[in-house]
Amino acid sequence: MFELKRTANCGQLGIEDMGRTVTLNGWVHRIRNHGGIYFINLRDRYGNVQLVVDEQASSEVRAIGEKLKMEFCIAVRGTVRPRPQNMVNKDMQSGAIELAPTKLKVLNSCPPLPFVLDGEDEANENLRLQYRYLDLRTQGMQQRLKLRHECTWALRKYLNECAFWEIETPTLIRSTPEGARDYLVPSRINPGHFYALPQSPQLYKQILMAGGIDRYYQLARCYRDEDARGDRQPEFTQVDLEMSFVGRDDVLTVAEGMMARIFKEILDIKIPIPFKRLSWQETMENYGTDKPDLRFGLEFTDFSPFVASSNFSMFKKVLHSGGTVKAILAPGAAMSYSRKKIAETEEVAKSQGAEGLAWMRVSNEGLEGGVSKFFTGQASKIITELEAEAGDLILIIGADREITLRSLCEIRNRVGSNLGLIEANSYSFCWIIDFPLFEKNPESDTWKATHHIFSKPQDKFLDRIEDNPGEVIGDLYDLVLNGNEIASGSVRIHEVELQKRVLKLLGFPEAQARKRFGFLLDALSYGAPPHAGIAIGFDRLMMIIAQKNTIREVIAFPKNTQGISPMDRSPSTIDENQLTELYLSSMPH
Repeated sequence: MFELKRTANCGQLGIEDMGRTVTLNGWVHRIRNHGGIYFINLRDRYGNVQLVVDEQASSEVRAIGEKLKMEFCIAVRGTVRPRPQNMVNKDMQSGAIELAPTKLKVLNSCPPLPFVLDGEDEANENLRLQYRYLDLRTQGMQQRLKLRHECTWALRKYLNECAFWEIETPTLIRSTPEGARDYLVPSRINPGHFYALPQSPQLYKQILMAGGIDRYYQLARCYRDEDARGDRQPEFTQVDLEMSFVGRDDVLTVAEGMMARIFKEILDIKIPIPFKRLSWQETMENYGTDKPDLRFGLEFTDFSPFVASSNFSMFKKVLHSGGTVKAILAPGAAMSYSRKKIAETEEVAKSQGAEGLAWMRVSNEGLEGGVSKFFTGQASKIITELEAEAGDLILIIGADREITLRSLCEIRNRVGSNLGLIEANSYSFCWIIDFPLFEKNPESDTWKATHHIFSKPQDKFLDRIEDNPGEVIGDLYDLVLNGNEIASGSVRIHEVELQKRVLKLLGFPEAQARKRFGFLLDALSYGAPPHAGIAIGFDRLMMIIAQKNTIREVIAFPKNTQGISPMDRSPSTIDENQLTELYLSSMPH
């Protein structure tokens, strides 16, 4: 039987417990030896408390206390007593008291640590992932995992109030094309056949709607075999919702309510709803991205009319070749942006494909510096159009439309950060709606879905699917928070004939569509209701709430940027006997 079972937690003791005898379990966080008196900081999930092994302690307790090292797992029984007044630590909940041990036991020892837990300098990330069981003991990781738990609890309560049922969908499914590669699982009892791990629960949640479930959600584990890059994870969590007999606005309202609930309960921040809505077209034209950070302004201005009326030949050539010219106004940056800083900003534009960056300063006399000589006669019009003031800086890009938008988007974000325009601890949500439903694959000259192949075209575009697919706008919507896409959804196709038309356009003639998606087509044909849904990227949402720069900081056991787990060294090779059982063989690579 486990001796010295805890009767209290380290972080729960205070001045009101004075004189109480308690048993604590935890880890040695810090040790200080002051002339033979040992001050031991004991830590558990709930906080810290100080143990003092002094001359009043028994010889047995002193002998054990002298041998303790960092991260030893121990049990201690003792009496709560006040700290000397000059040793009170107001930064600790238990900072007014200490524990005088009467019994001390080492439950498990610990070798020298590969890095200091909760040290001033954060350890190398791969080292932290290799020793994740140590990293999970740090205050930061535990706070973030607690935050994650609290968010899941808040959203579950909210969705239950909204009449949603939490239902699990399969994780061993049929392989269907959803954009990325599937992770495949061979079936031993069905040689030559494979399951796939789901990239999303898309088909099954639609079938739940066909089954009359009406409102469904789950915290779904999803898997995508993508090339290792940036902040992607091969497995991730999404809050998956689907609703019957609804349209776009119904889904948006539920999602807004969920976000408002989470931010109020977790951060005590009131998020104003409804969120701003922007069409995909206006978002691209004004911000150069469909994921705009609206914590600051700096919207683009179409500068093409001013170029057309100027003698600036370089930008006129851009317009004649079908390109576009756009500008942003950097408020108060005329003096802070030296020529060196402007040159650095120009390198940002060049990294996105632009040939250069034009600029002008706004003064009391008009425009000066840079390319201002080409716009002398239009200075007042330009200043009025851009709502510029003396001391502002105008930055201009002229190139192919995509390059212009991409380049100016990067510059906008850089300038917003440099000028301190992004308010700390602020959250700006917006919906991006009215996306094109299809886009051309330039390599194969075929059409592909911009979101996924089960999204519904808006009714007024139904007659253009075959003849003008590039003009078709879908009932699609993305939720953006601080420049991050955190959710994506759509109204689904619920009529089987329309789904067949879309599949045919995307390269799935009826026979192939039947082979790949027959079970969904059958479900739709049996009176499936109109339905719509959304999936929220839970890891990314948690990253933003926790104010971290990577989702790896809010996941208990993430993979590194190469898709590898340094702790358990997965993925790994498989024993030849296991391969044989699965009717597989390894190939040279």
